[in-house]
Amino acid sequence: MNNVVFLIFRRMRRPLISLVLVYAVAILGLVLIPGRDAQGHPWHMDFFHAFYFVSFMATTIGFGELPYEFTDGQRMWVIVSIYITVVVWIYAIGNVLTLLQDATFRQAMTEQRFSRRIKAMREEFYLVCGYGETGSALVNTLTERNQHAVVVDIDEERVSLLGVENLRQFVPGLCGDAARPIHLLEAGLKHPLCAGVVALTNQNEVNLKIAITSKLLHPEVRVICRADSHDIEANMASFGTDYIIDPFDTFARHLATALQSPGLYLLHDWLTSLSHSELTEPVYPPAQGLWVLCGYGRFGKAVLKRLRAEGLEVVVIEADPALTGISLDDCVVGVGTEPETLQQAQIERAAGLVAGTDNDANNLSIIMTARQLNAGLFVVARQNLMDNQSIFEAVQANMVMHPSSIIANKIQVLLATPMLFEFISLAQYQDEGWACELVSRIAAITSTTTPEIWEVSIEEEQALAVSRCIAEGQPVRLHHLLADPRERENRLPSIALMIESNNARQILPAAETVLHIGDRLLFCGHYAARSKMEWTLQNQHALAYIMTGGSRPQGRVWRTLERLMSRHGA
Repeated sequence: MNNVVFLIFRRMRRPLISLVLVYAVAILGLVLIPGRDAQGHPWHMDFFHAFYFVSFMATTIGFGELPYEFTDGQRMWVIVSIYITVVVWIYAIGNVLTLLQDATFRQAMTEQRFSRRIKAMREEFYLVCGYGETGSALVNTLTERNQHAVVVDIDEERVSLLGVENLRQFVPGLCGDAARPIHLLEAGLKHPLCAGVVALTNQNEVNLKIAITSKLLHPEVRVICRADSHDIEANMASFGTDYIIDPFDTFARHLATALQSPGLYLLHDWLTSLSHSELTEPVYPPAQGLWVLCGYGRFGKAVLKRLRAEGLEVVVIEADPALTGISLDDCVVGVGTEPETLQQAQIERAAGLVAGTDNDANNLSIIMTARQLNAGLFVVARQNLMDNQSIFEAVQANMVMHPSSIIANKIQVLLATPMLFEFISLAQYQDEGWACELVSRIAAITSTTTPEIWEVSIEEEQALAVSRCIAEGQPVRLHHLLADPRERENRLPSIALMIESNNARQILPAAETVLHIGDRLLFCGHYAARSKMEWTLQNQHALAYIMTGGSRPQGRVWRTLERLMSRHGA
């Protein structure tokens, strides 16, 4: 607001001064020039009548002379005043039009309207800095889950896309530099309902500045940052950034998981994918044999580290060894699109191929050329741009690494279902048999689509009926929540993945587990199971039917009679 007022007064200072001076001179002239009253006596107009006459004279002509007919001297002064005020008004209006078209003024007005809209928000929201491929994927996922988001991006064209995107929720957007604290504050950084800040720009330094600003101005807010530099990650971690996501290291860990435990990798893929998408098939990367890695950039270094940690033989192909820091003795110089380079890397006897350059066209060419030389390759492809999705689907790589999708999926898990992130971390310590059994159970209840994931807190807001039942001393067990509230003998198509009670976590808890107020549970299952479970959680009669087979009496009188009858029967 202060910026808008300042710009108005700075640009309109001269026109306003000109208007005031012209009006003052015109009024003063009418007061000083003598006139005559109705009887022909000398008369001078007072300041009120002079101000009144000049006011309507400057906007329209034709109200007549007042309070008496003017003398020739007064009429001559009015003629001069008319032309002068018209010129000054044209000058002032021209400046107003110029001001309205000024980019700085329009930006200030936009920021003011945006700031007012954010202050009026009454639901929790996440501040997303950067609306590129990763940001748009994350915002789409959040709105699909009925969560609110606010976007800040330096590119006006990307912010304008918010108005035409098919999003379930309205998402306010501001064109501004997220590295500037003023724009973060305008976007609601210090708003009491700001649930988190997500830094997703393509510049590590900007993400670092966002993280620092967020933690200094709002220490309690959760901050999630994208980073693809280990030095930047260490800097972010030093002042308390909650989550730092490196897409290259993340995918490298996923590849290592697939090598060690394909069932666990498939479980992770199913649970973190968008709900109701098609179930993916398991992948089995070769755990023995030669791997050819094309591209020794940030992605290549992360993958090479994991492959060698698994004891695999790896040959690196790099076009610019001096730039990436690899010695000539440890690599084959080239892009990998040429048959000669691939043959030099012994592609004929290779089991796996990683096309990991930062150029999608090169990666596709590498895959096509390598398959001509070795049709049985397990192919890992790096997809840099979302626009090339259809091409990478056509090439049918076994695994595709798209940085934006990896970051968006991980962040949506952290924001929408934080318990799922904890569950996956604990599941890493389980064996392949455990993972395969859980995958089979999930496939049995969801058929062909990925499961719905939801959390439940045993408190009055989310579980009114269960909380009151526990408070009255009646034990509620996990199997009660898993029963169908219409046919209690039937089990809902859902699985309890984890329970957190008194800061202790247990994965796949037993059906007889007793629930307590304050417990948090993580479920997966068919989308219809969630709505039925919410009915059990909130409705006392549905819960009573599941627990006893009958309906709980309503009102104190009937409850008292029920207790008396039970005692008498005893």
